[in-house]
Amino acid sequence: MTDEHRGDGTAVDSVLAALADPTRRQLLDLLAGRGEATATTLAERLPVSRQAVAKHLAVLDAAGLVSGSRVGREVRYAVRSAALDATARWMASLAADWDRRLANIKHAAEAAERDPDQ
Repeated sequence: MTDEHRGDGTAVDSVLAALADPTRRQLLDLLAGRGEATATTLAERLPVSRQAVAKHLAVLDAAGLVSGSRVGREVRYAVRSAALDATARWMASLAADWDRRLANIKHAAEAAERDPDQ
């Protein structure tokens, strides 16, 4: 990881930890498709209880992936893309670093092939 991206490590860690659970990924997919929903509405679409959905939403909220807003007695959740976008940028930067390293190795191997005496 480059020094430029080390400061984002905590946020990236929490996003990756939140996304490690398949139920939380399903919740994000459902929210992305619906725009917003309550824990009760989401639980109707999953094989887990409303309480389990609420706990998963709390993890997603702590990672900055969803936000809840109170409307009357309900809390409606929606996807927040900023944390996911930051994680995607970190992953793209990491991939670019590896691409650069592999290109250097390829260049060195090609140079050695052209001039085997070096």
